[in-house]
Amino acid sequence: MNRYENPRIPSEARIRYLDGDYQVETPGTFVRCAVTGTAIPLDELKYWSVELQEPYVDAHASMKRYLETQGKN
Repeated sequence: MNRYENPRIPSEARIRYLDGDYQVETPGTFVRCAVTGTAIPLDELKYWSVELQEPYVDAHASMKRYLETQGKN
């Protein structure tokens, strides 16, 4: 662990979202839901959009964003 990875200090991670996985670009302890702004601990992150490159706190938030953006494609 280096000085930037202190587990006691919450910090926002920067993530690259892939199909079925994600890649941490900047270490952190959480990401923010693109719909609600809720902090999502990385170990609880289950929903994201590869196309939009954004995370969601739950399936409801994911579906809400999908419905908002499906007409724009």
